[in-house]
Amino acid sequence: MNHFPLNLDPHEKPKNDIFADAITRTQQPIVTGTSVLAFKYKDGVMLAADTLASYGSLARFTDVQRLYPVGDFTVIGASGDISDFQYVQHLLDTVMIEEYYTNDGHVLRTQNIYEYLSRVMYGRRSRFNPLWNAYIVGGYNDGEKFLGYVDLLGTTYQSSTIATGFGGHLAQPILRKAVEGREDTLTETEAIEILDSCMKVLYYRDARSFNKFQRAKITAEGVEVSGPYKAETQWDFAEGIRGYGP
Repeated sequence: MNHFPLNLDPHEKPKNDIFADAITRTQQPIVTGTSVLAFKYKDGVMLAADTLASYGSLARFTDVQRLYPVGDFTVIGASGDISDFQYVQHLLDTVMIEEYYTNDGHVLRTQNIYEYLSRVMYGRRSRFNPLWNAYIVGGYNDGEKFLGYVDLLGTTYQSSTIATGFGGHLAQPILRKAVEGREDTLTETEAIEILDSCMKVLYYRDARSFNKFQRAKITAEGVEVSGPYKAETQWDFAEGIRGYGP
């Protein structure tokens, strides 16, 4: 071992063993997903997210599912670091398997999953090693709709409309205007139109979004996650924009 680690030749690479025992933490997420949108409507809860995972500013992975069913009546949607999201998926799978093998007739409700996830996120934050995600948890249990948010600091709240990432700036005002006060009358067709409109706005305005979406709905019948689909877009207006090109 080098007992004089600072007495180095200016052109010499530092010895690896100087930092061998150092504890490191993730300082910045690398492969990330952007916005997730969700709101309550007459029959349950609906969520939407695109399928892009960006490597920095590179649109690297275009088929990543960020809406994940947990049990029969719960879906989580994830923004942020994809590897941390995969770790959380593993944790939730472990919890659901243990619950299944207990076989005591008890089923974890959406509120239980939400509380578990919030404790996981806050625990990691308290150890100064956060999971770099923001989650939306939606579900439907015994006629009750549930929609909650939890982020890397363990911050939690519940609302009838929630958006993560850039969606919190670009889509949330649209959701509030279209949904709030109509949660018990909004039909599924209207809900889909609202989500598609918001996802289209994000595709136009958010450089980390992608025109390939998934939609999930949770109702009394259970969870249904759609296959990826595209929204119709119109770019003719770009011809009238001046000042950003030759």
